[in-house]
Amino acid sequence: MASVALVHPVAEAPAVPRAMPERRSPRPLFPFPAIVGQEEMKLALLAAAVDPSLGGVMVFGDRGTGKSTAVRALAALLPPMRAVAGCAYNCDPAHPASLCDECRAARAEGALKSRRVPVPVVDLPLGATEDRVVGALDLERALTRGEKRFEPGLLARAHRGFLYIDEVNLLEDHLVDLLLDVAASGENVVEREGLSVRHPARFVLVGSGNPEEGELRPQLLDRFGLSVEVRTPAELAERIEVVRRRDAFERDPAGFVAKWKREETRLRRSLEAARIRLPLVQVPDSAIERAARLCMALGADGLRGELTLVRSARAVAALDGAGEVTDRHLRQVALPALRHRLRRNPLDEAGSTARVERAVADLFGA
Repeated sequence: MASVALVHPVAEAPAVPRAMPERRSPRPLFPFPAIVGQEEMKLALLAAAVDPSLGGVMVFGDRGTGKSTAVRALAALLPPMRAVAGCAYNCDPAHPASLCDECRAARAEGALKSRRVPVPVVDLPLGATEDRVVGALDLERALTRGEKRFEPGLLARAHRGFLYIDEVNLLEDHLVDLLLDVAASGENVVEREGLSVRHPARFVLVGSGNPEEGELRPQLLDRFGLSVEVRTPAELAERIEVVRRRDAFERDPAGFVAKWKREETRLRRSLEAARIRLPLVQVPDSAIERAARLCMALGADGLRGELTLVRSARAVAALDGAGEVTDRHLRQVALPALRHRLRRNPLDEAGSTARVERAVADLFGA
């Protein structure tokens, strides 16, 4: 909960949020299928897009390895969603229980209209103020009309979409605490300037950062369902292809995007089909037992590791078109689901990635 002292009072009026204008990219985005390598990162992002309940994705790695490019390219793949027309929070008309107060009132009057809108992918800048993140009093309206009106923040815009934080390990502590509260409750509560506003704020949190610039607070890291490590390509051919594609995109963005349009459309349809298929994918008891044995072997804290491992394996199975989770799907997601949940072992100098790989080999076979 964000809270500050009250300022000079103004005349009472309903704290009605104002729908925020859509922001459009000034230029085409680099196509997701055109990203060379970094298969673990791409798979984790796609899994989170299929099942937002995974808890988001943290991407740690070297500078210039495509972290930000991949996250922003994901936006072009996401199919449009249905939202209440004019709602600042993009409320889902198909789920009345999750509507904001204004949409509930409109629904009671039979005036609830919907439209298809792009899934929001919102950037949270490191220098953002708390007011910009959570929302605040619309000062212009308060001063000119003497009315209290809530101006929604970035959390409102990100509802039902993705909130992306580049260099998340450099985020100020008070904003980290705020994000932890909202991520846990699924709603944003603002009490300031005589306002008391509560609105839904459920989003997929995606962060990226360079571990050399500082570690991420354990409380926030634990909120990410998947943690991915990316490395600078070591193969000469791969590095050449990265440079070739990036240069082609910079010289002719529209032409490059058109070249990859068919592959991007295929991947988008696969993503849409996976979302529909997800509730039908079965998780046999044998897969749950495998997940539990793996977490026990690694000494993972709590049960969040098993839950994330099973859910992410189910999302990957849905992407594959499979009817049930198998060992192959568990192996694919074991590293991102578990590497950030291990305790430090003073008797084992191996990093978390090596420890997970070793445990997977022991349990599933080399």
